[in-house]
Amino acid sequence: DAMRRSWSRPLATIGSSVRLDALLRDRQSRDPKPGPALYAVRALALALAENPSAAAKLIGGRVVNSDSIDIGVAVEAEDGIMVPIIRAADKASLAELATKYAELVELARKRRVSPDMQAGGIASVSNFGTFGVEWGTPIPLPDQTLLLGLGAGKKTPWWDEEKNQFVPVTEAQITLSFDHRSLDGGGGGRLLKRVTELLEEPGQL
Repeated sequence: DAMRRSWSRPLATIGSSVRLDALLRDRQSRDPKPGPALYAVRALALALAENPSAAAKLIGGRVVNSDSIDIGVAVEAEDGIMVPIIRAADKASLAELATKYAELVELARKRRVSPDMQAGGIASVSNFGTFGVEWGTPIPLPDQTLLLGLGAGKKTPWWDEEKNQFVPVTEAQITLSFDHRSLDGGGGGRLLKRVTELLEEPGQL
């Protein structure tokens, strides 16, 4: 029912590629080690905080900016997907996000995520790459404007201008699905570009 209600909106999806090598190296230096989805949550939250007009949703006929950058994370439970919300994700470090995410996953698997814990987000992240899927067009929840999707990483040749040759890199496809009434193609493109920049330079996260 949620997907039917969400599909009644004009939704658009754009995509790009992102190199994950720096992220994977950064992950090894951290304890606890955040998964790629949490890097994506942090990058999306920071990109939205930098561009508040993108962190808006349509309520009735009005576009309303969000007071807090609250990001949902899709978690697979026994009989479906739950999307608990991480509040003020732009103000939490990666370590704090990892701790909070672990708590939410445990609650979701026990079916103890309350409706309040899934309400009020502006966007969500779906790491469908964990299933080996490289690209997808996930649908934002009815009360959310954006959904960032992260595909599976794989080795691919990349042209290095300095070395003047192809070098192997770990690359993934990243998508942004959004309510086209709240965000136009230019705004969506700039947001996705900034998320990609942050993921490729994880020191900024």
